Amino acid sequence: MPHSFTLITTIAVSLGLALLMGLIANRLKLPVLVGYLTAGMILGSHTPGFVADIELSGQLAEIGVILLMFGVGLHFSLKDLLAVRRIALPGAIVQIGVSTAFGAIVAASWGWNLAVGIVFGVALSTASTVVLLRALEQRGLLKSVNGSIAVGWLIVEDLAMVLVLVLLPPLAGWLGTNPDNSAGELNSDLVTTLLLTFGKVSLFIALMLIVGKRVFPWLLWHVASTNSNELFILSVIAVAIGIAYGSAMLFGVSFALGAFFAGMVMRESDLSHRAAQESLPLRDAFSVLFFVSVGMLFDPDVLIEQPLHVLATLGIIIFGKSLAAFLLVLAFRYPLNTALTVSASLAQIGEFSFILAALGVSLGLLPLEAQSLILAGAFISITLNPLVFRVIEPAQAWIRSRSKLARILERTDDPLAELPTTVASSYVTSHVVIVGYGRVGGHIGEALAKQGTPLVVAEQNREIVEGLRKRGIHAVAGDAAEPAVLIQAHIARAAVLVIAVPDTLRARRMIETARILNPPIEIIIRTHTDEEAALLQKESGGAVFLGEHELALSMTRDILTKVPVSK
Repeated sequence: MPHSFTLITTIAVSLGLALLMGLIANRLKLPVLVGYLTAGMILGSHTPGFVADIELSGQLAEIGVILLMFGVGLHFSLKDLLAVRRIALPGAIVQIGVSTAFGAIVAASWGWNLAVGIVFGVALSTASTVVLLRALEQRGLLKSVNGSIAVGWLIVEDLAMVLVLVLLPPLAGWLGTNPDNSAGELNSDLVTTLLLTFGKVSLFIALMLIVGKRVFPWLLWHVASTNSNELFILSVIAVAIGIAYGSAMLFGVSFALGAFFAGMVMRESDLSHRAAQESLPLRDAFSVLFFVSVGMLFDPDVLIEQPLHVLATLGIIIFGKSLAAFLLVLAFRYPLNTALTVSASLAQIGEFSFILAALGVSLGLLPLEAQSLILAGAFISITLNPLVFRVIEPAQAWIRSRSKLARILERTDDPLAELPTTVASSYVTSHVVIVGYGRVGGHIGEALAKQGTPLVVAEQNREIVEGLRKRGIHAVAGDAAEPAVLIQAHIARAAVLVIAVPDTLRARRMIETARILNPPIEIIIRTHTDEEAALLQKESGGAVFLGEHELALSMTRDILTKVPVSK
Protein backbone atom coordinates (compact mmCIF):
# COMPACT_ATOMS: atom_id res chain seq x y z
CA MET A 1 0.00 0.00 0.00
CA PRO A 2 1.37 3.46 -0.88
CA HIS A 3 2.84 5.37 2.03
CA SER A 4 0.42 8.25 1.38
CA PHE A 5 -2.49 6.05 2.51
CA THR A 6 -0.95 5.22 5.89
CA LEU A 7 -2.73 8.05 7.71
CA ILE A 8 -6.13 7.20 6.20
CA THR A 9 -5.63 3.50 6.92
CA THR A 10 -4.66 4.16 10.55
CA ILE A 11 -7.64 6.44 11.19
CA ALA A 12 -10.15 4.24 9.35
CA VAL A 13 -9.12 0.99 11.01
CA SER A 14 -8.76 2.58 14.46
CA LEU A 15 -12.15 4.28 14.41
CA GLY A 16 -13.90 1.30 12.81
CA LEU A 17 -12.59 -1.24 15.29
CA ALA A 18 -13.13 1.19 18.19
CA LEU A 19 -16.77 1.51 17.14
CA LEU A 20 -17.23 -2.26 17.03
CA MET A 21 -15.53 -2.90 20.37
CA GLY A 22 -17.27 0.10 21.94
CA LEU A 23 -20.66 -1.32 20.93
CA ILE A 24 -19.73 -4.70 22.41
CA ALA A 25 -18.57 -3.05 25.66
CA ASN A 26 -21.79 -1.03 25.86
CA ARG A 27 -23.88 -4.17 25.30
CA LEU A 28 -21.99 -5.83 28.15
CA LYS A 29 -22.80 -2.81 30.38
CA LEU A 30 -19.12 -1.83 30.47
CA PRO A 31 -17.66 1.68 29.90
CA VAL A 32 -17.03 2.25 26.19
CA LEU A 33 -13.44 3.18 27.06
CA VAL A 34 -12.88 -0.54 27.67
CA GLY A 35 -13.87 -1.14 24.04
CA TYR A 36 -11.51 1.55 22.77
CA LEU A 37 -8.59 0.16 24.78
CA THR A 38 -9.40 -3.35 23.54
CA ALA A 39 -9.43 -2.10 19.94
CA GLY A 40 -5.98 -0.62 20.45
CA MET A 41 -4.72 -3.85 21.98
CA ILE A 42 -5.95 -5.76 18.92
CA LEU A 43 -4.22 -3.29 16.57
CA GLY A 44 -0.98 -3.27 18.55
CA SER A 45 2.21 -5.17 17.84
CA HIS A 46 1.66 -7.50 20.81
CA THR A 47 -1.25 -9.31 19.16
CA PRO A 48 -1.39 -11.19 15.82
CA GLY A 49 -2.97 -9.73 12.71
CA PHE A 50 -3.02 -6.21 11.33
CA VAL A 51 -0.63 -3.82 13.11
CA ALA A 52 -1.38 -0.10 12.89
CA ASP A 53 1.34 2.52 12.46
CA ILE A 54 2.38 3.09 16.08
CA GLU A 55 4.31 6.31 15.41
CA LEU A 56 1.48 7.86 13.42
CA SER A 57 -1.04 6.72 16.03
CA GLY A 58 1.08 8.42 18.68
CA GLN A 59 0.87 11.74 16.84
CA LEU A 60 -2.89 11.38 16.45
CA ALA A 61 -3.02 10.58 20.15
CA GLU A 62 -1.22 13.87 20.90
CA ILE A 63 -4.09 15.69 19.18
CA GLY A 64 -6.42 13.61 21.32
CA VAL A 65 -4.53 14.69 24.46
CA ILE A 66 -4.72 18.34 23.38
CA LEU A 67 -8.48 18.19 22.80
CA LEU A 68 -9.05 16.16 25.97
CA MET A 69 -7.18 18.70 28.09
CA PHE A 70 -8.87 21.57 26.26
CA GLY A 71 -12.20 20.02 27.27
CA VAL A 72 -11.04 19.67 30.89
CA GLY A 73 -10.05 23.35 30.94
CA LEU A 74 -13.30 24.38 29.25
CA HIS A 75 -15.30 22.64 32.01
CA PHE A 76 -12.98 23.70 34.83
CA SER A 77 -14.97 25.78 37.28
CA LEU A 78 -13.14 27.57 40.05
CA LYS A 79 -16.51 28.26 41.63
CA ASP A 80 -17.33 24.53 41.80
CA LEU A 81 -13.93 23.82 43.31
CA LEU A 82 -14.24 26.58 45.91
CA ALA A 83 -17.64 25.21 46.96
CA VAL A 84 -15.99 21.98 48.17
CA ARG A 85 -12.44 23.26 48.71
CA ARG A 86 -12.22 22.33 52.39
CA ILE A 87 -12.59 18.64 51.65
CA ALA A 88 -11.44 18.37 48.01
CA LEU A 89 -8.16 20.26 48.34
CA PRO A 90 -6.62 18.56 51.41
CA GLY A 91 -8.34 15.26 50.64
CA ALA A 92 -6.97 14.98 47.10
CA ILE A 93 -3.46 16.05 48.10
CA VAL A 94 -3.29 13.56 50.98
CA GLN A 95 -4.78 10.80 48.83
CA ILE A 96 -2.20 11.45 46.07
CA GLY A 97 0.54 11.26 48.70
CA VAL A 98 -0.80 7.98 50.14
CA SER A 99 -1.21 6.41 46.68
CA THR A 100 2.30 7.51 45.67
CA ALA A 101 3.69 6.01 48.88
CA PHE A 102 1.88 2.72 48.20
CA GLY A 103 3.28 2.65 44.66
CA ALA A 104 6.81 3.43 45.82
CA ILE A 105 6.69 0.72 48.53
CA VAL A 106 5.41 -1.92 46.10
CA ALA A 107 7.97 -0.85 43.46
CA ALA A 108 10.76 -1.13 46.03
CA SER A 109 9.66 -4.69 46.83
CA TRP A 110 10.10 -5.48 43.12
CA GLY A 111 13.64 -4.10 43.15
CA TRP A 112 12.88 -0.81 41.40
CA ASN A 113 14.64 2.35 42.57
CA LEU A 114 12.94 5.20 44.40
CA ALA A 115 12.63 7.45 41.33
CA VAL A 116 10.77 4.75 39.39
CA GLY A 117 8.61 4.02 42.43
CA ILE A 118 7.58 7.65 42.84
CA VAL A 119 6.63 8.12 39.17
CA PHE A 120 4.84 4.75 39.22
CA GLY A 121 2.92 5.71 42.38
CA VAL A 122 1.94 9.14 41.06
CA ALA A 123 0.62 7.53 37.85
CA LEU A 124 -1.65 5.30 39.97
CA SER A 125 -2.92 8.17 42.12
CA THR A 126 -5.14 10.03 39.65
CA ALA A 127 -8.53 8.92 38.36
CA SER A 128 -9.95 9.37 34.87
CA THR A 129 -12.04 12.51 34.39
CA VAL A 130 -13.86 10.91 31.45
CA VAL A 131 -14.79 7.76 33.39
CA LEU A 132 -15.82 9.69 36.51
CA LEU A 133 -18.07 12.20 34.74
CA ARG A 134 -19.80 9.49 32.72
CA ALA A 135 -20.30 7.27 35.79
CA LEU A 136 -21.81 10.11 37.83
CA GLU A 137 -23.98 11.26 34.93
CA GLN A 138 -25.37 7.77 34.31
CA ARG A 139 -26.35 7.50 37.99
CA GLY A 140 -27.82 11.00 38.22
CA LEU A 141 -25.17 12.05 40.75
CA LEU A 142 -23.35 14.73 38.76
CA LYS A 143 -25.28 17.66 40.29
CA SER A 144 -25.52 16.10 43.75
CA VAL A 145 -23.35 17.07 46.71
CA ASN A 146 -21.54 13.73 46.46
CA GLY A 147 -20.94 14.33 42.77
CA SER A 148 -19.69 17.88 43.39
CA ILE A 149 -17.20 16.64 45.97
CA ALA A 150 -15.97 13.86 43.64
CA VAL A 151 -15.59 16.29 40.72
CA GLY A 152 -13.86 18.89 42.91
CA TRP A 153 -11.54 16.18 44.22
CA LEU A 154 -10.68 15.20 40.65
CA ILE A 155 -10.10 18.83 39.64
CA VAL A 156 -7.44 19.06 42.35
CA GLU A 157 -5.94 15.77 41.11
CA ASP A 158 -5.87 17.12 37.55
CA LEU A 159 -4.17 20.35 38.65
CA ALA A 160 -1.61 18.33 40.62
CA MET A 161 -0.91 16.16 37.56
CA VAL A 162 -0.49 19.26 35.39
CA LEU A 163 2.13 20.44 37.89
CA VAL A 164 3.83 17.02 37.75
CA LEU A 165 3.95 17.19 33.95
CA VAL A 166 5.66 20.58 34.24
CA LEU A 167 8.20 19.50 36.88
CA LEU A 168 9.07 16.02 35.66
CA PRO A 169 11.20 16.95 32.59
CA PRO A 170 13.57 19.30 34.49
CA LEU A 171 13.76 16.81 37.37
CA ALA A 172 14.37 13.84 35.07
CA GLY A 173 18.13 14.27 34.88
CA TRP A 174 18.52 14.55 38.65
CA LEU A 175 16.23 11.59 39.33
CA GLY A 176 18.07 9.56 36.70
CA THR A 177 21.52 10.33 38.07
CA ASN A 178 20.39 9.91 41.66
CA PRO A 179 18.00 6.97 41.40
CA ASP A 180 18.26 6.19 45.10
CA ASN A 181 18.13 9.86 46.10
CA SER A 182 21.37 9.27 47.97
CA ALA A 183 22.65 12.79 47.37
CA GLY A 184 19.65 14.23 49.18
CA GLU A 185 20.14 17.70 47.77
CA LEU A 186 19.62 19.56 44.53
CA ASN A 187 22.68 20.81 42.66
CA SER A 188 22.90 24.36 41.35
CA ASP A 189 22.30 23.33 37.72
CA LEU A 190 19.03 21.65 38.66
CA VAL A 191 17.92 24.66 40.72
CA THR A 192 18.67 26.89 37.74
CA THR A 193 16.72 24.58 35.42
CA LEU A 194 13.75 24.48 37.82
CA LEU A 195 13.74 28.26 38.19
CA LEU A 196 13.94 28.67 34.42
CA THR A 197 11.07 26.19 33.96
CA PHE A 198 8.92 27.94 36.57
CA GLY A 199 9.78 31.28 34.97
CA LYS A 200 8.65 30.11 31.52
CA VAL A 201 5.49 28.50 32.89
CA SER A 202 4.69 31.58 34.99
CA LEU A 203 5.16 33.86 31.97
CA PHE A 204 2.92 31.60 29.88
CA ILE A 205 0.21 31.50 32.60
CA ALA A 206 0.42 35.27 33.07
CA LEU A 207 -0.01 35.87 29.34
CA MET A 208 -2.95 33.48 29.22
CA LEU A 209 -4.70 34.97 32.26
CA ILE A 210 -4.01 38.62 31.39
CA VAL A 211 -4.03 38.68 27.59
CA GLY A 212 -5.71 35.40 26.69
CA LYS A 213 -8.78 36.03 28.90
CA ARG A 214 -9.45 39.17 26.85
CA VAL A 215 -8.28 38.23 23.37
CA PHE A 216 -9.71 34.74 22.88
CA PRO A 217 -13.25 35.40 24.20
CA TRP A 218 -13.28 38.52 21.98
CA LEU A 219 -12.13 36.40 19.02
CA LEU A 220 -14.84 33.83 19.73
CA TRP A 221 -17.51 36.51 19.86
CA HIS A 222 -16.23 38.15 16.66
CA VAL A 223 -16.29 34.83 14.78
CA ALA A 224 -19.76 34.02 16.13
CA SER A 225 -21.04 37.33 14.73
CA THR A 226 -20.34 36.01 11.20
CA ASN A 227 -23.17 33.45 11.75
CA SER A 228 -20.93 30.80 10.22
CA ASN A 229 -21.03 27.58 12.21
CA GLU A 230 -18.01 26.23 10.30
CA LEU A 231 -15.89 29.26 11.19
CA PHE A 232 -16.96 29.05 14.82
CA ILE A 233 -15.93 25.39 15.14
CA LEU A 234 -12.70 26.13 13.26
CA SER A 235 -11.87 29.00 15.62
CA VAL A 236 -12.37 26.81 18.70
CA ILE A 237 -10.17 23.99 17.38
CA ALA A 238 -7.56 26.41 16.01
CA VAL A 239 -7.28 28.14 19.40
CA ALA A 240 -6.98 24.81 21.26
CA ILE A 241 -4.31 23.30 19.01
CA GLY A 242 -2.61 26.62 18.26
CA ILE A 243 -2.12 27.54 21.93
CA ALA A 244 -0.97 24.01 22.77
CA TYR A 245 1.58 24.06 19.96
CA GLY A 246 2.70 27.63 20.57
CA SER A 247 3.15 27.07 24.30
CA ALA A 248 5.31 24.02 23.62
CA MET A 249 7.46 25.80 21.04
CA LEU A 250 7.85 29.18 22.76
CA PHE A 251 7.72 28.35 26.46
CA GLY A 252 8.69 24.69 26.61
CA VAL A 253 5.30 23.91 28.16
CA SER A 254 3.67 20.54 27.46
CA PHE A 255 0.86 20.28 24.92
CA ALA A 256 -1.42 19.15 27.76
CA LEU A 257 -0.80 22.26 29.91
CA GLY A 258 -1.16 24.60 26.94
CA ALA A 259 -4.46 23.03 25.93
CA PHE A 260 -5.74 23.11 29.53
CA PHE A 261 -5.16 26.86 29.81
CA ALA A 262 -6.64 27.38 26.35
CA GLY A 263 -9.86 25.83 27.66
CA MET A 264 -9.69 27.88 30.87
CA VAL A 265 -9.44 31.23 29.09
CA MET A 266 -12.09 30.20 26.56
CA ARG A 267 -14.44 29.51 29.49
CA GLU A 268 -14.43 33.27 30.22
CA SER A 269 -16.47 33.80 27.07
CA ASP A 270 -20.28 33.84 27.20
CA LEU A 271 -20.06 31.46 24.25
CA SER A 272 -18.06 28.83 26.15
CA HIS A 273 -21.05 26.50 26.41
CA ARG A 274 -21.52 26.65 22.64
CA ALA A 275 -17.79 26.15 22.14
CA ALA A 276 -17.93 23.00 24.30
CA GLN A 277 -20.94 21.65 22.41
CA GLU A 278 -19.67 22.45 18.92
CA SER A 279 -16.20 21.00 19.50
CA LEU A 280 -17.50 17.88 21.25
CA PRO A 281 -17.75 15.59 18.16
CA LEU A 282 -14.18 16.30 17.03
CA ARG A 283 -12.96 16.11 20.63
CA ASP A 284 -14.63 12.74 21.10
CA ALA A 285 -13.27 11.39 17.81
CA PHE A 286 -9.66 12.24 18.63
CA SER A 287 -10.16 11.11 22.22
CA VAL A 288 -11.10 7.71 20.81
CA LEU A 289 -7.84 7.69 18.83
CA PHE A 290 -5.98 8.57 22.03
CA PHE A 291 -7.42 5.61 23.93
CA VAL A 292 -6.87 3.31 20.94
CA SER A 293 -3.21 4.36 20.75
CA VAL A 294 -2.85 3.70 24.48
CA GLY A 295 -4.30 0.23 23.97
CA MET A 296 -1.68 -0.42 21.27
CA LEU A 297 1.03 -0.05 23.90
CA PHE A 298 -0.55 -2.63 26.21
CA ASP A 299 1.15 -6.01 26.22
CA PRO A 300 -1.39 -8.64 27.35
CA ASP A 301 1.48 -11.01 28.13
CA VAL A 302 1.99 -9.08 31.36
CA LEU A 303 -1.25 -10.63 32.65
CA ILE A 304 0.24 -14.09 32.22
CA GLU A 305 3.89 -13.43 33.02
CA GLN A 306 3.39 -11.13 36.03
CA PRO A 307 -0.08 -11.76 37.48
CA LEU A 308 1.00 -10.89 41.03
CA HIS A 309 2.44 -7.56 39.87
CA VAL A 310 -0.84 -6.80 38.08
CA LEU A 311 -2.87 -7.71 41.18
CA ALA A 312 -0.65 -5.49 43.35
CA THR A 313 -1.10 -2.59 40.92
CA LEU A 314 -4.84 -3.16 40.84
CA GLY A 315 -4.92 -3.37 44.63
CA ILE A 316 -3.39 0.10 44.92
CA ILE A 317 -5.89 1.54 42.42
CA ILE A 318 -9.11 -0.06 43.65
CA PHE A 319 -8.42 -0.64 47.35
CA GLY A 320 -5.40 1.45 48.41
CA LYS A 321 -6.33 4.91 47.20
CA SER A 322 -10.07 4.28 47.54
CA LEU A 323 -9.66 3.28 51.18
CA ALA A 324 -7.52 6.38 51.76
CA ALA A 325 -10.24 8.58 50.19
CA PHE A 326 -12.97 6.77 52.17
CA LEU A 327 -11.24 7.40 55.51
CA LEU A 328 -10.38 10.99 54.59
CA VAL A 329 -14.00 11.86 53.72
CA LEU A 330 -15.19 10.34 57.00
CA ALA A 331 -12.45 12.23 58.85
CA PHE A 332 -14.00 15.44 57.48
CA ARG A 333 -17.28 14.25 59.06
CA TYR A 334 -19.18 13.72 55.82
CA PRO A 335 -21.87 10.99 55.66
CA LEU A 336 -21.07 7.36 54.92
CA ASN A 337 -22.82 7.62 51.53
CA THR A 338 -20.52 10.50 50.50
CA ALA A 339 -17.41 8.56 51.55
CA LEU A 340 -18.49 5.49 49.57
CA THR A 341 -19.40 7.53 46.46
CA VAL A 342 -16.08 9.43 46.42
CA SER A 343 -14.02 6.28 47.01
CA ALA A 344 -15.90 4.43 44.21
CA SER A 345 -15.35 7.41 41.87
CA LEU A 346 -11.59 7.22 42.42
CA ALA A 347 -11.27 3.44 42.04
CA GLN A 348 -9.85 3.69 38.50
CA ILE A 349 -7.13 5.46 36.54
CA GLY A 350 -7.15 6.91 33.05
CA GLU A 351 -5.88 9.58 30.71
CA PHE A 352 -3.46 11.41 33.02
CA SER A 353 -1.96 8.08 34.06
CA PHE A 354 -1.36 7.25 30.39
CA ILE A 355 0.18 10.65 29.68
CA LEU A 356 2.41 10.46 32.75
CA ALA A 357 3.48 6.88 31.98
CA ALA A 358 4.39 7.80 28.40
CA LEU A 359 6.34 10.84 29.61
CA GLY A 360 8.12 8.71 32.24
CA VAL A 361 9.19 6.17 29.61
CA SER A 362 10.37 8.89 27.19
CA LEU A 363 12.45 10.48 29.96
CA GLY A 364 13.94 7.15 30.99
CA LEU A 365 12.27 7.27 34.42
CA LEU A 366 9.94 4.32 33.89
CA PRO A 367 10.70 0.91 32.41
CA LEU A 368 8.33 -0.47 29.78
CA GLU A 369 7.27 -3.08 32.34
CA ALA A 370 5.92 -0.31 34.60
CA GLN A 371 4.01 1.23 31.70
CA SER A 372 2.46 -2.17 30.92
CA LEU A 373 1.39 -2.56 34.55
CA ILE A 374 -0.15 0.93 34.56
CA LEU A 375 -2.04 0.15 31.35
CA ALA A 376 -3.19 -3.21 32.77
CA GLY A 377 -4.35 -1.48 35.95
CA ALA A 378 -6.26 1.12 33.94
CA PHE A 379 -7.80 -1.48 31.63
CA ILE A 380 -9.07 -3.66 34.49
CA SER A 381 -10.06 -0.86 36.90
CA ILE A 382 -12.14 0.96 34.26
CA THR A 383 -13.82 -2.35 33.43
CA LEU A 384 -14.63 -3.00 37.10
CA ASN A 385 -15.69 0.55 37.96
CA PRO A 386 -19.44 0.05 37.25
CA LEU A 387 -19.33 -2.98 39.56
CA VAL A 388 -17.62 -0.89 42.27
CA PHE A 389 -20.43 1.68 42.03
CA ARG A 390 -23.05 -1.07 42.31
CA VAL A 391 -21.42 -2.23 45.56
CA ILE A 392 -22.09 1.16 47.25
CA GLU A 393 -25.67 0.40 48.33
CA PRO A 394 -24.95 -3.12 49.68
CA ALA A 395 -21.82 -1.84 51.44
CA GLN A 396 -23.78 0.98 53.03
CA ALA A 397 -26.53 -1.41 54.15
CA TRP A 398 -23.97 -3.86 55.55
CA ILE A 399 -22.16 -1.17 57.53
CA ARG A 400 -25.39 0.27 58.89
CA SER A 401 -26.62 -3.18 59.90
CA ARG A 402 -23.67 -3.19 62.29
CA SER A 403 -24.94 -0.25 64.33
CA LYS A 404 -21.80 0.06 66.45
CA LEU A 405 -19.58 0.20 63.35
CA ALA A 406 -21.94 2.72 61.72
CA ARG A 407 -21.84 4.96 64.79
CA ILE A 408 -18.04 4.90 64.77
CA LEU A 409 -17.83 5.67 61.05
CA GLU A 410 -20.52 8.33 60.88
CA ARG A 411 -19.32 10.19 64.00
CA THR A 412 -22.69 10.82 65.67
CA ASP A 413 -20.99 13.34 67.97
CA ASP A 414 -20.63 15.70 65.00
CA PRO A 415 -21.68 19.21 66.19
CA LEU A 416 -23.01 20.08 62.71
CA ALA A 417 -25.26 17.00 62.66
CA GLU A 418 -27.65 18.45 65.27
CA LEU A 419 -29.11 21.82 66.05
CA PRO A 420 -27.36 23.82 68.78
CA THR A 421 -28.95 23.50 72.22
CA THR A 422 -29.36 27.28 72.22
CA VAL A 423 -32.05 27.09 69.51
CA ALA A 424 -35.39 27.88 71.14
CA SER A 425 -37.98 25.13 70.98
CA SER A 426 -40.56 27.69 69.83
CA TYR A 427 -38.50 28.29 66.69
CA VAL A 428 -38.51 24.64 65.68
CA THR A 429 -42.29 24.33 65.76
CA SER A 430 -44.46 24.89 62.66
CA HIS A 431 -41.31 25.66 60.72
CA VAL A 432 -40.18 24.81 57.18
CA VAL A 433 -37.58 22.09 56.61
CA ILE A 434 -35.61 22.59 53.39
CA VAL A 435 -33.61 19.63 52.13
CA GLY A 436 -30.79 20.81 49.86
CA TYR A 437 -29.50 24.38 49.72
CA GLY A 438 -28.31 24.51 46.11
CA ARG A 439 -29.62 26.80 43.40
CA VAL A 440 -33.30 25.97 44.01
CA GLY A 441 -33.25 25.39 47.78
CA GLY A 442 -31.02 28.43 48.25
CA HIS A 443 -33.49 30.77 46.52
CA ILE A 444 -36.37 29.37 48.56
CA GLY A 445 -34.43 29.66 51.79
CA GLU A 446 -33.32 33.24 51.13
CA ALA A 447 -36.91 34.28 50.35
CA LEU A 448 -38.25 32.63 53.52
CA ALA A 449 -35.47 34.12 55.65
CA LYS A 450 -36.30 37.64 54.39
CA GLN A 451 -39.94 37.07 55.42
CA GLY A 452 -38.86 35.93 58.87
CA THR A 453 -40.30 32.44 58.33
CA PRO A 454 -38.72 29.91 60.72
CA LEU A 455 -36.79 27.29 58.79
CA VAL A 456 -34.22 24.53 59.24
CA VAL A 457 -31.96 23.46 56.38
CA ALA A 458 -30.75 19.86 55.95
CA GLU A 459 -27.70 19.85 53.68
CA GLN A 460 -24.90 17.38 52.94
CA ASN A 461 -22.29 20.02 52.14
CA ARG A 462 -20.74 20.89 55.48
CA GLU A 463 -19.30 24.16 54.20
CA ILE A 464 -22.78 25.36 53.30
CA VAL A 465 -24.05 24.37 56.75
CA GLU A 466 -21.21 26.26 58.45
CA GLY A 467 -21.92 29.33 56.30
CA LEU A 468 -25.65 29.23 57.08
CA ARG A 469 -25.01 28.98 60.82
CA LYS A 470 -22.69 31.97 60.70
CA ARG A 471 -25.55 33.93 59.14
CA GLY A 472 -27.95 32.82 61.86
CA ILE A 473 -29.87 30.34 59.69
CA HIS A 474 -30.42 27.01 61.45
CA ALA A 475 -29.01 24.04 59.54
CA VAL A 476 -27.94 20.44 60.11
CA ALA A 477 -25.35 18.48 58.14
CA GLY A 478 -26.11 15.05 56.74
CA ASP A 479 -28.07 13.00 54.22
CA ALA A 480 -31.77 13.70 54.81
CA ALA A 481 -32.58 10.28 53.36
CA GLU A 482 -31.43 9.00 56.77
CA PRO A 483 -34.17 9.41 59.41
CA ALA A 484 -31.70 10.74 62.01
CA VAL A 485 -31.05 13.87 59.94
CA LEU A 486 -34.74 14.76 59.56
CA ILE A 487 -35.25 14.01 63.26
CA GLN A 488 -32.50 16.53 64.07
CA ALA A 489 -34.31 19.04 61.84
CA HIS A 490 -37.40 18.44 64.06
CA ILE A 491 -39.50 17.13 61.20
CA ALA A 492 -42.09 15.88 63.72
CA ARG A 493 -43.05 19.50 64.55
CA ALA A 494 -42.55 21.02 61.09
CA ALA A 495 -45.34 22.50 58.99
CA VAL A 496 -43.75 22.02 55.56
CA LEU A 497 -41.05 19.79 54.10
CA VAL A 498 -39.38 21.16 50.94
CA ILE A 499 -37.32 18.57 49.04
CA ALA A 500 -35.14 20.65 46.72
CA VAL A 501 -32.81 17.83 45.61
CA PRO A 502 -33.74 16.08 42.32
CA ASP A 503 -33.10 12.55 43.57
CA THR A 504 -36.22 10.39 43.43
CA LEU A 505 -34.86 7.45 45.45
CA ARG A 506 -33.70 9.65 48.34
CA ALA A 507 -36.84 11.79 48.12
CA ARG A 508 -39.03 8.70 48.62
CA ARG A 509 -37.10 7.83 51.79
CA MET A 510 -37.53 11.38 53.10
CA ILE A 511 -41.26 11.27 52.37
CA GLU A 512 -41.61 7.95 54.19
CA THR A 513 -39.80 9.28 57.27
CA ALA A 514 -41.78 12.53 57.26
CA ARG A 515 -45.16 10.76 56.96
CA ILE A 516 -44.32 8.39 59.83
CA LEU A 517 -43.17 11.14 62.20
CA ASN A 518 -45.58 13.87 61.06
CA PRO A 519 -48.57 12.55 59.01
CA PRO A 520 -50.25 15.93 58.33
CA ILE A 521 -47.07 17.67 57.13
CA GLU A 522 -47.24 19.48 53.80
CA ILE A 523 -44.64 18.23 51.31
CA ILE A 524 -43.26 20.18 48.34
CA ILE A 525 -40.95 18.32 45.94
CA ARG A 526 -38.67 19.29 43.07
CA THR A 527 -38.26 16.81 40.21
CA HIS A 528 -36.92 16.60 36.65
CA THR A 529 -39.17 14.24 34.65
CA ASP A 530 -42.90 13.60 34.19
CA GLU A 531 -42.48 9.98 35.30
CA GLU A 532 -40.78 10.99 38.55
CA ALA A 533 -43.38 13.70 39.13
CA ALA A 534 -46.25 11.23 38.74
CA LEU A 535 -44.61 8.70 41.08
CA LEU A 536 -43.80 11.24 43.79
CA GLN A 537 -47.23 12.87 43.52
CA LYS A 538 -48.89 9.49 44.10
CA GLU A 539 -46.66 8.54 47.03
CA SER A 540 -46.41 11.88 48.83
CA GLY A 541 -49.79 13.46 48.22
CA GLY A 542 -47.92 16.76 48.16
CA ALA A 543 -47.09 19.38 45.56
CA VAL A 544 -44.61 18.29 42.90
CA PHE A 545 -42.87 20.91 40.76
CA LEU A 546 -41.27 20.05 37.42
CA GLY A 547 -38.66 22.55 36.27
CA GLU A 548 -39.70 22.82 32.63
CA HIS A 549 -43.41 23.08 33.47
CA GLU A 550 -42.89 25.86 36.01
CA LEU A 551 -40.64 27.77 33.62
CA ALA A 552 -43.25 27.48 30.86
CA LEU A 553 -46.03 28.65 33.21
CA SER A 554 -43.99 31.64 34.37
CA MET A 555 -43.16 32.63 30.80
CA THR A 556 -46.80 32.21 29.75
CA ARG A 557 -48.01 34.43 32.61
CA ASP A 558 -45.48 37.09 31.59
CA ILE A 559 -46.57 36.86 27.95
CA LEU A 560 -50.22 37.27 28.91
CA THR A 561 -49.41 40.49 30.78
CA LYS A 562 -47.95 41.92 27.56
CA VAL A 563 -50.50 40.65 25.01
CA PRO A 564 -54.09 41.92 24.96
CA VAL A 565 -56.60 39.17 25.67
CA SER A 566 -58.99 38.72 22.73
CA LYS A 567 -62.68 38.80 23.65
